[in-house]
Amino acid sequence: MNLASYFVDRNLDEGRGNNVALLSSDGPTMYSELAAKVNRVGNVLRELGVQRGQIVLLALNDSVEFVATWYAAQKIGAVTAEVYTFLQPKDYTYYLGYTEAVLVVADATTLPALREAGAKKLLVIGVPEGELRDGERPFETLVAQAPPELEAAPTSLDDVAIWKFTTGSTGSPKACVHPARSPIESFQRYARGVLDLGEHDRVLAVPKLFFGYARDLVALFPFGVGGTGVVFGERSTAALMFELVARFRPTILVNVPTMMSAMIAHPDAAAQDLSSLRLCTSAGEALPSELHRKWDNTFGVEVVDGIGSSEAYHIYLSNRPGAVRRGSLGTAVPGYGVRVLDESDDELPDGEIGTLEITGPTVALEYHGDAEKSARTFRQDTVRSSDLFSRDAEGFFHHHGRADDLLKVGGVFVAPSEIEDCLIGHPDVTECVVLGHTVDGLVLPRAYVVLREGATADAKALQDFAKAHLAGHKFPREVTFVPELPRTSNGKLDRRALREQAG
Repeated sequence: MNLASYFVDRNLDEGRGNNVALLSSDGPTMYSELAAKVNRVGNVLRELGVQRGQIVLLALNDSVEFVATWYAAQKIGAVTAEVYTFLQPKDYTYYLGYTEAVLVVADATTLPALREAGAKKLLVIGVPEGELRDGERPFETLVAQAPPELEAAPTSLDDVAIWKFTTGSTGSPKACVHPARSPIESFQRYARGVLDLGEHDRVLAVPKLFFGYARDLVALFPFGVGGTGVVFGERSTAALMFELVARFRPTILVNVPTMMSAMIAHPDAAAQDLSSLRLCTSAGEALPSELHRKWDNTFGVEVVDGIGSSEAYHIYLSNRPGAVRRGSLGTAVPGYGVRVLDESDDELPDGEIGTLEITGPTVALEYHGDAEKSARTFRQDTVRSSDLFSRDAEGFFHHHGRADDLLKVGGVFVAPSEIEDCLIGHPDVTECVVLGHTVDGLVLPRAYVVLREGATADAKALQDFAKAHLAGHKFPREVTFVPELPRTSNGKLDRRALREQAG
């Protein structure tokens, strides 16, 4: 079961070669064109010595070339891993050493930092051949010369195919090792079983393709039904997302709460035409119910909120189109079992908060290079998360943050997410995060708040607002106004960086 054969070549076999696989600023790319490009790139990878089972590291801006190279590596039986395009050289040094990649595919954005990081063997996109150094090969020249035919490596569902990195928000990123089975099962159970993705769907994502949440929903799952993904190289902004929706008229917008907040706060939000969208997905970080309400009131496009992880490959809990419950992450995706456990690994009754255990067909094999952490986290097809959840009487799951984020205020545990959700309900607040800080040995909640443009910074007003909506001990004792919140490379809130900034 070769992933390139399943998601790309099968469209030609089933008569969809003239369907549009990808849309970009350069125009449409048909499945027949993509398949030929995948084959050419695959031949180049083999010519450069990449063998089955070896790591190919992609450090690329989003493009048709990104997608073709990803599938080319899969087609020859290599293993793909992707990294963010705006990392520091020291970060690339870490990934180069950790992955031991036999080839790095780079572009003009990443090449300088990769050189400084010591990358020795690169295939480079978009840089003139005369500017390349020893060990750097020109992508365009080699691909143009390569034949457009390539036999797929006879890989199986159980062969390792994908490394998906953790965010690194609690330590150095680790690769969750996945076999080819994971994306296929996730496509069938989530993309088809929950989103009902079809041939006429056109998918645009806010996150970039190095983030598996976006890559799968743009360049794997639509291909499974002959649909279309939209790729663009620029950094995502609210204005750009509105422009791309207007230009490409997608049916699904793959979103994250941070961008939802930015789109709502945009001065021209009310004038935007999002009528092409049948739904938005939300994942990557918690979607506060008040932010969800603001989105509904502003745009009226249904948001299907869910949660996934690198450990479980993709989404395992999700709301359902037409049956969304704000403030919840819905119910288990078909084929997954989800339980809320106490410290003794016993299942908790409805309404009680504990850690989440996920059982399903897409659980990673291990964390590469960390046998101890793998043993603590994985047990065959089961993964124990650090996320705190409760399940209500109707079977909907509710997220309460991570176990290590809880604050003990006045002897009572407080979930920062509850305070954050409350403050986001204030009309002047676009983003908020709550951390604990210690005063005279006592832990007290401190809110870091991003205000809408033109709003007045009034800490007491926000504290009074919180007091009116929360139990007395939960209001933030301090409010710090910031222009923006730190994010990890895939857009998640970086609480560790914020703690470091706060001292």
